[in-house]
This record gives sequence, structure tokens and C-alpha cells, in this order.
Amino acid sequence: MLPYAAYLRVYEPLSAFSEPDRVRWARYAESTERPRRATALDAEHAQALRRLAAVPPVVVPPGESLDAYIRRDERGGTYVCPWETRLRSWVAFDRFCETAPAGMTRSTVPDEVADEVAGRAAGDFERWKQGRTTLRTYILSSTWHVPLAWFVPFAAPERWLGLGDTPARTLIYVTSMAQARQRVVRAITVVRSALGDAQAFGRVEELAHWLAGFHPRSLVELDYGGLVRLLSDQALCTDQSVAEVSVALAGMEQGEVELTVAMHSRLRARWRSVQALESAN
Repeated sequence: MLPYAAYLRVYEPLSAFSEPDRVRWARYAESTERPRRATALDAEHAQALRRLAAVPPVVVPPGESLDAYIRRDERGGTYVCPWETRLRSWVAFDRFCETAPAGMTRSTVPDEVADEVAGRAAGDFERWKQGRTTLRTYILSSTWHVPLAWFVPFAAPERWLGLGDTPARTLIYVTSMAQARQRVVRAITVVRSALGDAQAFGRVEELAHWLAGFHPRSLVELDYGGLVRLLSDQALCTDQSVAEVSVALAGMEQGEVELTVAMHSRLRARWRSVQALESAN
């Protein structure tokens, strides 16, 4: 069973990578042995489970992943989204240590082991950060829900839905970086004008800052990931969150308060019911 998480990914064109990474990713994209789209999440998850099941647990892999998600455009161009499993593990563990309730780790791991694992991960992370100016990752993840801001870069026609109880069950949106940035900038302008605070609409400014760090000819993808296992076929078919965000912004721009409130309430209700499953057991 995949983790109940959604993902926002950026795929950069091969030309955005410097040598020798460009050659390496070009060869990787042509490899018949790399994880394919339908099995990539399973492969990532299996690797994570093996690390965490070790004694002591390995919260951060010793080396960076050599895998990536690959996309092709209609002209045959290759786009790469590196997994960056090591960096993402560091960032996630750092966030976990800052936000998890005191004693949560020690409920399953002895004190001395927890201290050793956390200390080693933190020390390695600090050494890795020396001389680097950014912690930007190609992939953002969100457990148990999709943040409202993540719907902003996309349009309803960019939706692709796969149903059935198979690995092909998925709901994704894909757009160009140019379109994504344009829509995010518009959203920030609209919200600032109407409310005076872009943070009021799901941290759209943070998303704009993240997107700005990538090649302008990149692709942006929203993947519902393991969340599709929480939603019925009917729920997936009727999920029009991207369209509802667009309508809410249009209503805000035109001063139609009731329309904006209605769309926002519908979005909140849909994702609140999904997020509530985290504590349903």
C-alpha cells in the first residue's frame, strides 16, 4: 500500500543539466531497467521501508538516489525529475524533528538509538549544506491532502484520470512552467488585491518562489499519488478541485463574494473529509 501522500513535481529539460549529469540522465531515460511511471512510487516506498525496518533505522540513505521520473513531450523532448531521495529525507526528517510531539520517536525506538540516529542525520545534513545556497527539491509531498495552493498552477483540461484497482489508478495534472508561473502570479495579484494577503490562499507566494528556481521550459506535475486509494471512482471522477480554485479566483477578481465563498467551502469540505482519515483509526 502506497503512503497516503500527494506530490508536486518539476521536470527540467535535459538542456538544464550540466555535464556529466546531462549525459547520465540521457542514458538513464533510454534505459529499459529504470523504474517506469506505474511502479516508481512503489519502488521509492519499498526502499524507504527497507531503510526504516533496519536496526538501527536508516532515516536518510547514505548516498543520493540515481533514479528519476521521466517525461517526454510531443516532439520527443526528454524531461527529468530526479528523486533526490537523500535530500528529501533530510528535509523531511528535519521537519519531523521540529514538529513531531515530544517523545513520539521514543515510543517505538530506544532513547539511545533515537539520539544516535537523529544526531547522525543532523550532522550529515549540516555538512552537506556547507557551500550550498538552496535546499530546493524537485519534488514536494503532502500527506493526507493536497494543499489548495497546489491546484493554482493548473487548468481543468490538463487533467488525466486513470481508474480501476491497478497501478494505473491515478489522477494527475501536467502543465508547462510558463503557464504555471503565469497562473500563480495572477493568483497572488488577485488575492492581494481582494484580501491584502496572498498567504490567505494557501501559501501561493511560497509556491511562486519554489517554481522560480527551475528552468523556464520545465514541466510541472501534480500527482494525487497514494491519495487515489482513499477515494472511490465516483469521487475521483467528480473531483474538480483545479477548476474550483480557478472559479474561486475568478469570483474574487470580479467581486463575486458568494461564488468565491461557495467554491472555497466546497474545496475545504472535500479535503477536510480526506484529511480526517489520518486520525480515523
